[in-house]
Amino acid sequence: MTKACLVALQTRQTDWQIQESLEELAELATDAGLEVIDTFIQKRDRPAPGTFIGKGKAIEIGKLLEEDSIVIFDDELTPAQQGNLSDLMDAPVLDRTQLILDIFASRAQSAEGKLQVELAQLKYLLPRLVGHGQALSRLGGGIGTRGPGETKLETDRRRIRGRIADLENELEKIEKVRAIHRTGRRRQATPLVSLVGYTNAGKSSLLARLTGEKVYVADQLFATLDPTIRRWELKDNNWVYLTDTVGFIRRLPHTLIAAFRATLEEVLQADLLLHIIDASHPQMAEQKEAVEKVLQEIGATQDIICVYNKIDKVAEPVVVTKDSVGVSALTGQNLDLLAEVVFEYFNRKSSVRQYLFPFDQLAKASFLREKAEVTNEEYTQDGVVLTVRVNPEIAKYLINWEIIR
Repeated sequence: MTKACLVALQTRQTDWQIQESLEELAELATDAGLEVIDTFIQKRDRPAPGTFIGKGKAIEIGKLLEEDSIVIFDDELTPAQQGNLSDLMDAPVLDRTQLILDIFASRAQSAEGKLQVELAQLKYLLPRLVGHGQALSRLGGGIGTRGPGETKLETDRRRIRGRIADLENELEKIEKVRAIHRTGRRRQATPLVSLVGYTNAGKSSLLARLTGEKVYVADQLFATLDPTIRRWELKDNNWVYLTDTVGFIRRLPHTLIAAFRATLEEVLQADLLLHIIDASHPQMAEQKEAVEKVLQEIGATQDIICVYNKIDKVAEPVVVTKDSVGVSALTGQNLDLLAEVVFEYFNRKSSVRQYLFPFDQLAKASFLREKAEVTNEEYTQDGVVLTVRVNPEIAKYLINWEIIR
């Protein structure tokens, strides 16, 4: 097993969170198949432009390294910094972004997931190839080089840009297919609820438990890279589409956000977000804040219900409100309450409206009887008039038949 040393820079801005961030980096490294043998924290007012932690500290760490070990920095390094540090330490140097990309590469199973990861890796690689060329051959050895691999490091810039363009075109086609599927779901006027949250918060476990469907579940970071959509029965024959997406993390690389735009589009198109929070995690508040920051970055502005998962592991009960509920995907505790909260959310969003359907369009009336609560039905010479309580999705779909008073 490859050995790794972790390095973090502590400034006044990061002083309060440095230890937690290093612990998370260690978990990432372990997930990538590395053995963490040591950690170093360098205190500075600001990063050194050429070496991030300073030349003297880099040389000092290099002398302490074991043979064939690698160094991982808990920040994203510039191409120049990465090259300089590798020379000073005489060892391969990775940064947080490259480590996360490597984990994504090992997790990718579907064709779409592999395309997204390769695109992110190549966009990360391109400026580093430009900056240091063959010096990056130090990064071989099976960590930080999954996906495109070391052969990609030896290609010229033109071929890499060409491959990036090809990948973007392929993902654009996938997005068009996904958009068609979304249009089909919209025609059913069924709300879409999206699970979001920090990686390993239990989103996939919760989706499996709520829907009764088999989905991939694992106690590991970034177990889910591809969106999974299932039907979730709420109550009184009401149901919604429930989708699971890639987990977030603090300082999620922008290259990943860009590459996974098709996947994250499911979040943006959702009618409601369920923010799954690991109630048993010691950094619960920080993880919650990190997810909220990513949601803000991608432009998600929908209403959010906070779902505190793993309450079977905590002593303090989570108070159930219209905006939050505590559950356990493992034991099933409070899952019925979660369904009730979501049902009531969409019920509050509903409104009473009237629709006139001509006799040659009675199929629309039948559709409405199935999808909404009909409070009155009247036949006239022009067709059938239905008075119904509908949610915003159905109202949007049937706007052309609404009677405006």
